[in-house]
Amino acid sequence: MSKKIGVLLAGCGVYDGSEIHEAVLTMLFLDRAGADIICMAPNMEQYDVIDHLSGTETSEKRNVLVESARIARGEIKDLKNVQVSDVDAIIIPGGFGAAKNLSNFAINNIQAQVHPEVQRIITDMINKQKPVGAICIAPATLTKAIADKHPEVTIGNDQGTADLIEKMGGKHVVCAVDQIHIDRDKKIVTTPAYMLGPNIKDIAIGIEKLVTEVLALI
Repeated sequence: MSKKIGVLLAGCGVYDGSEIHEAVLTMLFLDRAGADIICMAPNMEQYDVIDHLSGTETSEKRNVLVESARIARGEIKDLKNVQVSDVDAIIIPGGFGAAKNLSNFAINNIQAQVHPEVQRIITDMINKQKPVGAICIAPATLTKAIADKHPEVTIGNDQGTADLIEKMGGKHVVCAVDQIHIDRDKKIVTTPAYMLGPNIKDIAIGIEKLVTEVLALI
C-alpha cells in the first residue's frame, strides 16, 4: 500500500501563508515516490493578508483553509477532521504562515502559542512515533509544540532564530540549504530551504532529501 503523507499548509504565499515553492516541491517529490498526499490546514482566519507585489499589509480578511486549497487544487481537509491514524507521516512547508497561522511565533517569539489543532496533530504524531518533516521556519512551530521533548532541528544558520529555538527547549543544528537534520530518536527531519535559499533549484535539493528520509523513517 502507498504511504499516506499529510502536508500541513498554512495559507497561500510566502508572506502570509505557506511558501508555494516549498509546498509544491514537497508534493512533487512525494508524488514521484508514489506516496498518497493528504493536504490539510486549520480552518481559521489568517493573522494578516500581505500584498505580495508591494509587500505591504492589506485590510483584507482571508481564511487559511480556503487559501491553502489553492495550492492543493481543492483537494484538502480541515485539520480538525484529520487524525493521527489517517497518515503515516506529516510534512510542514515553511513560509510566514507557518509562524503566523500554525503558531504565532513570528509575533510572540518564545512566548508563542501553537494553534490547538496543529498542537494536537504534531503531539499525536510524535507520541505515536510517526515521522514529522518541517521546512524553512516551520521547525520553530514544531519546536514550540513539543518543547518538553527537546527536539533537534535546523532552520539553517540564522543565529537569532536559532537562539529562540533553543530558548523554547529545542536544540538547533546548523545546516546548509542542501542538507537535512534528522532527530532519529523522535523521527523529525528538517531542512532550511528559503531560510537560506537563494533559488528554487537550491532549496529543491534539501526538500527532496527531507521527503526521502521522512518516507524511509515510516
